[in-house]
Amino acid sequence: MTKYPEDLRDLVEAELETLELGENDGRDAAGLIEAMRYSLLAGGKRVRPVLALATARALGRDEREVLPFALAVELIHTYSLIHDDLPAMDDDDLRRGRPTCHVAFGEDVAILAGDALYAEAFHLVLTRQAGEPAAVLAAVAELAGATGVSGMVGGQYLDVATKAPEGADGLRRLHALKTGRLIVASVECVLLISGMSEPATMPFRAFAAELGVLFQIVDDILDVTGTDAALGKPQGSDERLGKRTYVSEFGLEQARELARASHHQAREHLAAAAPAGAPELEQITDFIYTRTS
Repeated sequence: MTKYPEDLRDLVEAELETLELGENDGRDAAGLIEAMRYSLLAGGKRVRPVLALATARALGRDEREVLPFALAVELIHTYSLIHDDLPAMDDDDLRRGRPTCHVAFGEDVAILAGDALYAEAFHLVLTRQAGEPAAVLAAVAELAGATGVSGMVGGQYLDVATKAPEGADGLRRLHALKTGRLIVASVECVLLISGMSEPATMPFRAFAAELGVLFQIVDDILDVTGTDAALGKPQGSDERLGKRTYVSEFGLEQARELARASHHQAREHLAAAAPAGAPELEQITDFIYTRTS
């Protein structure tokens, strides 16, 4: 089994458990906070925050220095999952093996829980992330861009409105926005917080961009080959919704070949970014390629 930086995942889990959502005592919004925590603490490998912490290690920094940013990324990722699962979007009843937020708390509360998690993410970075103010603001700007019209939400629109251009380039563009931009931001924002010059960041950016592609290809493959138990949701949901995927466009075997090529490319970019080695980033890359859920 491919190794994974479990110590970083455990750190994220512990911090999420104790993270206070909302200012003051939050009694008036107790039900909302319960729904937010229900989805936020549902488990998983925490790939995006772990990627941020692993990037800090690769730069020779103490990973705890970027914990506020890493947690904010997971809050944003959780918000996106809550909204993805809604009846108007993917209409999923299960997420990680248990009822989705809108099933457990109602559609109205689920929408608000997602909205609140997104706002809390930026509040967390702006109030708790240490660093040069200009560097932190640059990271916040990148995170906002990665999750808005030119990033994750824009990619979702291309998906639901079937606006992505036909062919391989259109599919890559769709998923580069919908999935890839937040994965790239998980790395890139740590570089910005660390004050790295742009030329030095280019190999890391190339690595993160390819990692986002790899993640989506494998995700598409698992939607066809995985089991309900392993995926924590019904298998074949992409096909049920008529979504464009690497499997629907290229077939299963060609998608697997694309995954192999993407994994190789990501490892090459990482070797260029960290010639002395970056064990945790290497582990994450291999895990994403070989994951089964």
